[in-house]
Amino acid sequence: MKNKIKAYRTIENLTQAQLAKQVGVRRETILYLEQNKYMPSLKLAHDVAKILKTTIEKLFTI
Repeated sequence: MKNKIKAYRTIENLTQAQLAKQVGVRRETILYLEQNKYMPSLKLAHDVAKILKTTIEKLFTI
């Protein structure tokens, strides 16, 4: 699964650490998500999408 987390994070002017803090995970988790090395839970995907002001469908693609 590919994602656009980094692009949306940049638009919102957030660092990996800031996004991680807002969704309650470590910065490394955001790094692994952006590198497609980690598959998020549905809750984490929802939380990330909400913070980045987008939908899960727009954020993650197959």
